[in-house]
Amino acid sequence: MQLFSKFLTQTDVERRLAIPTDTLRNHFKLSRGKHFVDLKVKDSIGQLWRFRCCTRLTGKHPKPVFSTGWNDFVRSKSLQINDQVVFYKERDRAAGAEFRIEVKRRITRIMGRDIWVDVEQIQNNKP
Repeated sequence: MQLFSKFLTQTDVERRLAIPTDTLRNHFKLSRGKHFVDLKVKDSIGQLWRFRCCTRLTGKHPKPVFSTGWNDFVRSKSLQINDQVVFYKERDRAAGAEFRIEVKRRITRIMGRDIWVDVEQIQNNKP
């Protein structure tokens, strides 16, 4: 089940990934008194990643973000502003993951339609 998708901003690429508050509320259960939860996430090639989803300690709005682990993912995949992240809830018992992430990049536009590919396909075709 798709939880959210978004186009990456400069902050998402350089610091942390801001995620929708509803996703936090409905799918990432924080323990009482805690402001974070650690997630096991599988990418499109089956590699397991650990992201920490955390919220502000103060204020009315929690502003959830992926912090710890996110920057390693960004560097590993050479993510860029305007790449599209799609995040799914999908239990994989064998991998120990509860979530899956895909990242797509627009590579061209043909006959008025954007052509998107998984960033893994781009990385695998580098010389």
